[in-house]
Amino acid sequence: MVQFDFSGKIEIMIKKNSETLNTVTIRPLNRNIKPAIHDNTIYFQIDSPTKLSIECNGDRLHNLHVFANACEEEAYTENDPNVIYFGAGLHKPEKGTDFIIPSNKIVYIAPGAVLKGRLLCNKVTNVKILGRGIVMSPAQGISITFSTSISISGITFINPIHYTVYGGQSSKIDINNIKSFSCEKWSDGIDVMSCSDMTIKDVFLRNSDDCIAVYGHRGAFYGDVHNIAVKNSILWADKAHPINIGVHGEDDKEKNIIENLTFHNIDILEQKESLVAAQGCMAITCGDNNLIRNVLFEKIRVDDFTLGQLFNLRVTLSKVYNKKPGYGIENVTFRNITYNGKNRNPSQLGGYDENRILKKVRFKNITINGKKIKSLKEMNVQINSFVKDIKIK
Repeated sequence: MVQFDFSGKIEIMIKKNSETLNTVTIRPLNRNIKPAIHDNTIYFQIDSPTKLSIECNGDRLHNLHVFANACEEEAYTENDPNVIYFGAGLHKPEKGTDFIIPSNKIVYIAPGAVLKGRLLCNKVTNVKILGRGIVMSPAQGISITFSTSISISGITFINPIHYTVYGGQSSKIDINNIKSFSCEKWSDGIDVMSCSDMTIKDVFLRNSDDCIAVYGHRGAFYGDVHNIAVKNSILWADKAHPINIGVHGEDDKEKNIIENLTFHNIDILEQKESLVAAQGCMAITCGDNNLIRNVLFEKIRVDDFTLGQLFNLRVTLSKVYNKKPGYGIENVTFRNITYNGKNRNPSQLGGYDENRILKKVRFKNITINGKKIKSLKEMNVQINSFVKDIKIK
């Protein structure tokens, strides 16, 4: 991984030392970067902030991640009483494993700073966490519980044991330009339980479980979910789902609402999941009396993946995670979705029974391997008996 800030137009040079360089692919492909190769060296130019995967000789797993940030616009000093300042160097919590963040503070993690611990925002408001530093191998990266008005920007997270960002019963959360890598079991990217009014934008998440998961009740967190937007981001799921909605809810409540979710302008670079029930680049796995409605997936570009499905929408009862089946799924739109590849398994659309159904799903302008899809058969979809009102345009 290499990371830097810049402005204007720059040329990047990358020399390959370990083997002869024959081909180079720079993803996401829609960036349309055509590198030159000379003397085992890659050359290309950029003129705006971007997040790239440089892949030599068809090898995705030994790639180079390049994160080119815009220059920081705000300056912070350790002498400001409103700022918790982490300068260059290694930082550990004074006690335990957590950095406890109070209300009305700016947490600045400077370039060169490495934090070995979780940042905990519990029952706080008006907190900004930002910078160009690294949070390294915490139990969780940032935990936001029972809090409001929290923003996170610019930080890189390397190998949290569980979540990169964990949200519980919180609102007004803004996450921008973070980068996350994880390789542990259950090391999801951004998972939120009973959270509302949240924006996730310009993030890069490469995780060994769901990159983004939106749930209802779980553990100590209760309440419905409203108004979550994810946009202009890159997702790379080395296991499980790039996007997953709805597994957990309050099973002893008649109906939990998860609604008004938008996923816009997203590149999905990988899915690798052997368990069929956990497949789906865009998945709604509705359990525990959740009613999931008004969901939009728009302008999603999916590269060929190792193992998985394109779409998976099911009202279900998981023997592992649920005590009750989901209440239902309705009003889901997929618009301007492209996939290029050959490794997809059949997508799944299904309700649970005649009362807990999947309905009102719209597929608009779906393109697979350059062909606009006109039927469910062309899209390679399997449907059960508890599905109503599915249309393709």
